[in-house]
Amino acid sequence: MSKERARRRAEREARRERAMRLNQERQARASRRRARLARLVPRPVRVARQGGLLARRRRAQNAVVALLFVLVQVAVWLVWGAPFLSFAVFVLSLLLIPVLLTLAFDRRT
Repeated sequence: MSKERARRRAEREARRERAMRLNQERQARASRRRARLARLVPRPVRVARQGGLLARRRRAQNAVVALLFVLVQVAVWLVWGAPFLSFAVFVLSLLLIPVLLTLAFDRRT
């Protein structure tokens, strides 16, 4: 009886050892494949956003300016609807945005 248990235990341990070896080989192949892929594919350079109060304030100001720009364009299109007038307001808005940013938010450098 004990010889039979010892034989079964030896078989279980052999199967466990074989499974562990296969798992290690699989992991080694996967890590080699990932390393090869990492060498072939360049990673994009990630530009981190500035944090802090000033950067957050600047993003909020830019969002407000963009929203106002879009609202002005939509209002001109809905009120007058003439393509030439809409284009003229669009160009004028693009030219006046830097001036308004400088005056409203004191962005002198």
